Amino acid sequence: MVLSSNWGSRFSLNFLGRVVVSSVLVLISQFSLTFVPRYLPASSVAVQLSLSVLILLAITGIGRCCKKILQIRASAPAFVLFNIFFIWAVYICIVRKAVSGLMDVVFNGEIAFLIAGFFRILRSDPGFVSLESVSLNEATDTSACGEVESGTSRSSIICDHPIEETSASARTVRYCRTCKKYVMGFDHHCPAFGNCIGRKNHFLFMVLLVGFLITEVSYGNLSRDLTVSTKLFSLLQVLWQGVFLAWHIYCICYNIRTDEWINWKKYPEFQVPAQLQSDEAYAVTNFRNPYDKGIIQNFMEFLTD
Repeated sequence: MVLSSNWGSRFSLNFLGRVVVSSVLVLISQFSLTFVPRYLPASSVAVQLSLSVLILLAITGIGRCCKKILQIRASAPAFVLFNIFFIWAVYICIVRKAVSGLMDVVFNGEIAFLIAGFFRILRSDPGFVSLESVSLNEATDTSACGEVESGTSRSSIICDHPIEETSASARTVRYCRTCKKYVMGFDHHCPAFGNCIGRKNHFLFMVLLVGFLITEVSYGNLSRDLTVSTKLFSLLQVLWQGVFLAWHIYCICYNIRTDEWINWKKYPEFQVPAQLQSDEAYAVTNFRNPYDKGIIQNFMEFLTD
């Protein structure tokens, strides 16, 4: 009981420390961005965005220093959540006064949706499966999707279901090294949401990503010149999230996961040996996607899975 109490106390202090560091970094980053339009009022948007990126990179460096000095690292989900609340507070205190009643209801609804969706995906089950339910092959097979620790030894394992399964999202069970768990239809581990993205929450992830983009674009249009610093922050978010959304739409259309695209050389079903030429010293392996059934069928499979 004493050991359990001490562990719970350390966990609480560590969690509280991560939350405090995250909130401080949000305040530093947001208030630092206020100096960009103040000291570069006549500069182009591109120049202001470039300087804003440098500021945010510097804030990231400060966060890493906190980890080394205080032995406490920031929490990415807490950082995302505090940014939502910060922009919402700026909206209520400044922007709301110049917004129509209808747009006020719409924007507050968007923020409420983001907060509700954020907590839901944070606590969601992406499709975790137990080790017993995974079909294991020999440890020497080269298509291992991860490693598990057994005592002091490590053994690579296979966690692929047969291609013939009807559901493309259920076709594979991959190992997430961050969560140290197996995930059905594993796409990637999302630090911002503090969870894996897999079969059971992939759709929610896409909806939330679109929701963030819509909310940030709405805020940029509503704030105009009232709060230039938070508008710059929202614009930066839109730029990288737009690319991120485009990437995931591409993956859905061609029925491939992020993990599979990056690590395809680990998975035999994506490998096709090329014919060895006379002047080549070793065989070349080409990529193929055996799960691609055409854009329409792939997209419908994602919606109905």
